[in-house]
Amino acid sequence: MRICRFESKGAAQVGFYTDDAVLPVDAVAHAYTDATGEKTSLPSSGDLIDCLPPDGAAAAEAGKLFAWAIDHRARLAGDAQIPLDDVQLLTPIPRPNKLFLLAGNYAKHIEEGGGVAAERAETFPYVFMKPPTTTLTNPGADVTIPAISPDAIDWELELVIVIGRRAKAVREADALSYVAGYTVINDISNRRFRPNPGRKERAKDAFFDWLHGKWHDSFCPCGPCIVAADSIADPQKLKMQLKVNGKMKQDATTAQQIFPVAAVVEFISNIVTLEPGDLISTGTPAGVGATTGDFLKPGDKIEASIESIGVLRSQFVAEA
Repeated sequence: MRICRFESKGAAQVGFYTDDAVLPVDAVAHAYTDATGEKTSLPSSGDLIDCLPPDGAAAAEAGKLFAWAIDHRARLAGDAQIPLDDVQLLTPIPRPNKLFLLAGNYAKHIEEGGGVAAERAETFPYVFMKPPTTTLTNPGADVTIPAISPDAIDWELELVIVIGRRAKAVREADALSYVAGYTVINDISNRRFRPNPGRKERAKDAFFDWLHGKWHDSFCPCGPCIVAADSIADPQKLKMQLKVNGKMKQDATTAQQIFPVAAVVEFISNIVTLEPGDLISTGTPAGVGATTGDFLKPGDKIEASIESIGVLRSQFVAEA
């Protein structure tokens, strides 16, 4: 099942996502009742976690409706099938309590930056955070190139874990049972952000330059939907591709992760309690712009896709 949030007539709604349309769940439920005589309903909260495993109160009902809608699309009226071009998709989880991201979780990405990747047993995940309310950006919406430092803006395609159950100190062997689903993030990064260029250098300046370059407004496009965890047989077998203006830049698979999804959940949950709706972005593969100095400019368009989830589209504009 793929489920999304979208805006229609000025209101946020929940819909089932396909590669060419959004199927509003309310319209699908009405069509299902008309066809079968069986009444069905989903929560009106708009919180996608309610419709997802492992603990969503309406997860089973949502899964049933999605399967029926896909099998009976020819019977759905126009209001139950809205072309993607006619809707504004919204971030699947608009205000997560926590937005974690991993740095250096693909060996080839580390190597393209001049580093040496350590074996998993010899290291640990590097985890940082972004402010969710100002960085998370709707699918298809503009990403703003900041006027303060516009010349080295880069892309990073990443698989995102959506937490569905409170998790504290879970074991890797059990970790996937705490996952509600998966989505896509483009971890936009400012590679050359240097506050106060005339500063007196300190030992940690390079790290904080890097970290602060992650925090600009709109620097975390997310979507287009969440695919339910029970629809993904193995999150370590998903193809990933990112194109800039139609040209392939990243072409990889989640199998290349140093720390797989379950290991990431174990590691973070041993530091901090994970809550339903928390997002964990699992790092980017090789092919970022910093390797070749090919950075983003106003007018550029990105298509970031992960198998079984969908395509996250963004365009870039200069800060006014």
